[in-house]
Amino acid sequence: MDKGIGSWVATRAFLSGDRVALVQGERRLTYADLDGRTDQLARALRALGVRRGDRVAGLLLNSVAFLETMLATAKLGAVFVPMNVRLAPPEVSYLLADSGADTFVYSAPLAPVARAALTGDGVRIRSRLLVGGEVEDGEFDYEQVLAGGEPRPVDSDVDRRDLSCLMYTSGTTGRPKGAMLTHDNHLWNVVNSLSFGRGLRESDVTVTVAPMFHIGGLGVHTLPLLYVGGTNVVLPSFDPIRTLEVMSRERATVQFMVPAMWAALMSVPGFDGYDLSSLELAVSGGAPCPLPVIDFFQGKGLPFQEGFGMTETAPLVSVLDADHVKEKAGSIGRAVFHVQARIVDDTDRNQPADEVGELVLRGPNVFAGYWGLPEATAEAFRGGWFHTGDLGRMDAEGFITLVDRKKDMIISGGENVYPIEVEQVLYRHDAIREVAVVGVPDDRWGETPVAVVALQDGAGTTAEELIAYARERLAHFKCPTRVEFVPELPRNATGKVLKTVLRQQHGGGEHAVLR
Repeated sequence: MDKGIGSWVATRAFLSGDRVALVQGERRLTYADLDGRTDQLARALRALGVRRGDRVAGLLLNSVAFLETMLATAKLGAVFVPMNVRLAPPEVSYLLADSGADTFVYSAPLAPVARAALTGDGVRIRSRLLVGGEVEDGEFDYEQVLAGGEPRPVDSDVDRRDLSCLMYTSGTTGRPKGAMLTHDNHLWNVVNSLSFGRGLRESDVTVTVAPMFHIGGLGVHTLPLLYVGGTNVVLPSFDPIRTLEVMSRERATVQFMVPAMWAALMSVPGFDGYDLSSLELAVSGGAPCPLPVIDFFQGKGLPFQEGFGMTETAPLVSVLDADHVKEKAGSIGRAVFHVQARIVDDTDRNQPADEVGELVLRGPNVFAGYWGLPEATAEAFRGGWFHTGDLGRMDAEGFITLVDRKKDMIISGGENVYPIEVEQVLYRHDAIREVAVVGVPDDRWGETPVAVVALQDGAGTTAEELIAYARERLAHFKCPTRVEFVPELPRNATGKVLKTVLRQQHGGGEHAVLR
């Protein structure tokens, strides 16, 4: 019997097939509908040559098609590779080549990027499915392909320890790393979601507006609700007014968004005119949530809480519940039921309470390692614990507070930005002699990347030109919103750039270029 996440909708179709699983616009799919369509798509993909273990890449907006592709792939025992829809063609090319995907499914608005990515080195896509829009030579229409599949279950023998998806997360070398998540990782993330507070129920409704190519958008409520039999109302992108309208109309009971999204809702004129009385749980994650945002929603009587997770943990690690969200502001909360968390020193020994060290984790939701990177996997799992690279401390009650990131990661609007990746792109500009990218506080995005640049002798350029140069080669959220010019970068005696000094020196200023 199929034991993977594809079996969740099959079981739900048997238990409560007439319940609504997915809503997109005027379209409503019951669990029976979803199970039948994913059976058809799985058989159609098999006819295109997809076999157990093969990778199926998706450059997909939040949509029914996103979840159908993931579930159909799971039913085959193949591996889904969701991609950030904001990536530039060379970045998509790299993920296609690195994952070894031979089937590519993409949304019509993203087709120009997807098509441009096919010419990259190492890309070997065999079959392409377009969701919506007019197909070009070599492409198949998604709905036509699906309709051609037989509406009966596939006979693939899926083990829960098999890989379900590769979710790419930026690496310290500037190249993304594919986190290998198994079917069991997703299952135990659901168990963790059900093990604290109000949990999740069959009657729950959420608006899936956080992007599902991120583990937060996929793993906080979306997949768990498919497990318990709830309803996901899918929005392709975030618009604060539209989100409030849909939350009100569909009577959302649980809702996850990143802090920038919650803050945008606060600013909607006539906020109190939207009926959110059905909302029983509001969850913020992806970055620390500012206290004014927490105060605003708690002031509206909403049980607002924060969660912390990672791509590598599918994602749930800890929760700062509504009862402690103000008292323990700045904390990421306590580890959930099936996650063990420790704070360790450089020799992996436990640190005393309130002493800073690295956060390490263990649990059945923790990923299987990095795709094609055995050395990075071994380093991450030394001593049998996953080393997060985050520095923090744990108080006597078990509340964890993160204080820094070993790898200087920037979190901008819930997106992870690794400075070295941005720096490597900027270094290709002829005018740049040296560059360092740091994250500085930003009222809208939490943090924003700032590039500090020293130019070649006699060279000239502008901040606007460098930002435009980066935007041609990187997703916009990774690009600097400000460029500061200096004679040289500050370095220590060993030549290492002092990024702490740069953050202090360039954390303000009036020369930001808006996104």
